[in-house]
Amino acid sequence: MIKKLFIFLFISIIGIAIIIPKNTNAQTIQQFEEEIEKYTAELQAKKNAIAKNDKEVAEIEAKIKSIQAEIKTLQQEVNDLQAEIDESNREIEKKTAQSKKLIEYYQVSNGENAYLQYVFGAESITDMIYRISVVEQLTEYNDNLMKELQKLIEQNKIRQKELDQKQKDLTAKQKELKDEQAKIESDTQAIKESMPSVEQQIKSAQANVKYYKALGCGQTEDILKCQYRIEQARAAASSSGGGSSSGGSIPSTNGFYRPMQYGYVTQGYGGAGGHLGVDLSSSNKSIPIYPIANGQVFFKGYDCYGALVVKIKHNYNGRYIYSTYAHMRSFGNISKGQYISYATSIGNMGSTGWSTGPHLHLEITTCDWNAGGGCTYATYKRSTINPFSLISLPSSWTNR
Repeated sequence: MIKKLFIFLFISIIGIAIIIPKNTNAQTIQQFEEEIEKYTAELQAKKNAIAKNDKEVAEIEAKIKSIQAEIKTLQQEVNDLQAEIDESNREIEKKTAQSKKLIEYYQVSNGENAYLQYVFGAESITDMIYRISVVEQLTEYNDNLMKELQKLIEQNKIRQKELDQKQKDLTAKQKELKDEQAKIESDTQAIKESMPSVEQQIKSAQANVKYYKALGCGQTEDILKCQYRIEQARAAASSSGGGSSSGGSIPSTNGFYRPMQYGYVTQGYGGAGGHLGVDLSSSNKSIPIYPIANGQVFFKGYDCYGALVVKIKHNYNGRYIYSTYAHMRSFGNISKGQYISYATSIGNMGSTGWSTGPHLHLEITTCDWNAGGGCTYATYKRSTINPFSLISLPSSWTNR
C-alpha cells in the first residue's frame, strides 16, 4: 500500500513538472535594471535612426522640389516644341497652297502640251527664249519650294520624336518622384511603429523594479519565488482573510476550465517563436468569456495594438501562473486586484486590436511583463505554456 502511494505521488510530481515547466528564465531586480539599460539604449538607437531619417527626408524633399522644378521646365519645353510643330505644319500648308496656285496659274505641271503651247505661242524668237526662261525659273522655284517643304516635314518628324522622348522623360521623372515619396513614408512609419512597444517595455520594467524593491526582494534574489513567499506570508497574517479585493491570498486552483461555454479552436499554439497562445471562436461572436480558473484580476486595459485585454493571476501548485484574454469587444464588471472565480464573466469575445475577425486569443505563462508579473517582455515570450497541456480543448465543444 505504501509502495503504491509512493509511486502515485512520484508520478503526480513528474506530471506537474511536465505540465508546468520550471522557470529557467528566473529574473532578479539586477536583471531588470540591466534590461532597462538595454531597452533604453535600443530606444535611443531608434530615436537616432529617426533623426537620421529626418535628415534624409529633408534631403529627399529638396530633391523632390528640384525634380518638380525640372518637370515644370520640361513641360514648358514640351509646350514650346508643340507650338513650333504646329507653326511648321501651318507653314507647310501655306506653302503647299501657294505652290498649287502658282502651278495651276501657269499650267506648267499639267503636262508637256501646256508647256509647248506656252512656249510656241511666242510671236518672236526673243519672246520664245523669254518664255522658256520663265518656265525654267518657275520649275526651279517649284523644285526648291518642294525641297523646302520636304525639309520642314523631316524637321517636323524629328521634333515629334523629341516631343515623344521628352514626354517619356517626364513620365519617368514623375514615377521617380512617387517612388521617393513612398520610400519616405515607408521608412519613417517602420521606425515610429516600433517605438511605442519599446517605450512600454521600459515603463513596465521600471514598474517591476519599483514593485519588487517595495516588496522587499533582494537585488539578486529570484523575484518570482520572493513574491510568492512574501505575498503568501502576508496573506496568512492578514486578518481580512481571502476573498476580498483588498487583501488575502489568491484562491488556489486544482484544475482548469474552457474560457467559453461552447466554441472551437481556430489556431493552435506555436511556442515562444510563433503563436504564443491559442485562438478560439464560437458561433456566437460576442459570447461571454470566463477565466480558466479562480484567480485575481492582474491587468485590465488595452495592449499597444488597441486590443481589449484581461490578465488573471492564478495560484497553482504553489506558484503563480497568468492567463491572458485578448481581442475582447467589452469588459465584464471586474476591476484590477479583484478576486474572481472561474464562473465570473470577464468580458465578451470580439475583434479589437490586430485581429481579422471575432475570436479569443488565450495565453498562459509562468510570469508577466506588467508590473508585479516578474519578467520582461522577452522572458514573457519564453515563459508560455501550451494551453492544451492544462485545458481540454477539442476541435469543438458544447460545455465548459
